[in-house]
Amino acid sequence: MTHFGVTLSQFIMEEQRRFPEATGNFTLLLNDIAVSCKMIAAAVQKGQLANVLGATDNENCQGETQQILDVIANELFIKNNANRGHVAAMASEEMDDVFNIPENVPRGNYLLIFDPLDGSSNIDINGPIGTIFSILKTDKKNPTEEDFLQEGTKQVCAGYCLYGSATMMVLTIGYGTHGFTLDPAIGEFILTHPNMQIPSSTAEYAINQANRNLWEPPMRKYIDECDLGVEGPRKKKFTMRWVGAMVMDIHRLIQRGGLFAYPMDSSLTEKGGRLRLMYEANPMAFLVEQAGGIASTGYERILDLAPEKLHQRVPVIMGSTDEMKIILDNHKAFAKEAGKEFTHQCKSYA
Repeated sequence: MTHFGVTLSQFIMEEQRRFPEATGNFTLLLNDIAVSCKMIAAAVQKGQLANVLGATDNENCQGETQQILDVIANELFIKNNANRGHVAAMASEEMDDVFNIPENVPRGNYLLIFDPLDGSSNIDINGPIGTIFSILKTDKKNPTEEDFLQEGTKQVCAGYCLYGSATMMVLTIGYGTHGFTLDPAIGEFILTHPNMQIPSSTAEYAINQANRNLWEPPMRKYIDECDLGVEGPRKKKFTMRWVGAMVMDIHRLIQRGGLFAYPMDSSLTEKGGRLRLMYEANPMAFLVEQAGGIASTGYERILDLAPEKLHQRVPVIMGSTDEMKIILDNHKAFAKEAGKEFTHQCKSYA
């Protein structure tokens, strides 16, 4: 049986049969997310023709200068999800606080978390960018920030939409990681990459080498050994890839193996890390694990972290199992010497 020709809506409806108690609201929510991503893709493709490139005069709650497309993407997600009756509240990387659904609008039992436009630095150079989203459940009609602070293991869905040479949505609902390509002729996401699996072995890594001198010893040790090539302990040549957009780097990792890392470094200690737990690390960790990879801070499984605040930052290291086992062994040894806690345990690594 071929999967080609199955739309995103059809796929989700089929998956919904795993849950006899399902009401259909989850399918409708994913359709609303898909519409948001299609509209963002249309704005991205027009670029300067629609005067949507460049920066605004504002900063988001992360202290980062907002790009025009950041604002547009955030508004599109709110517009397409706030009044549909499927979510109880939303949270965005671009907003300080939880977005509460208006009083006169019906509410669902889902929480939607999103980074409307990942890789903003690539916008003006026509580089790859994307949207990341995560869905949690709630029984609250008026959720607060505390209701969003759930471990990544409690996600019911996570995904991203990559705006590249083709627009692709990759998602998981806990039963594998699946890729859908937008067919512009019919305006539908079509299942083109069912059951994506990360190769266990790789010869690529994606990391910002400019921070090398700031990394902790276990990460430096790993990269140093990779860079020694066939003459080094790894006995093979590695290639570095770094796009500057997590969506693109993770997409490459899922499709052909590799490693993505934004590890802890001495300039990030006070912040807790570089990437946001709720908007970036958790959804990507869910996708990577469902595709057979491992996702860690170096010391802890990302999906087991108990969030402390909405915009919490963490170190992120994820990828192919063979490479991650080496990195985790490095961190475990370093933790023992430095008196740090090491707790990463999962079915792929123990």
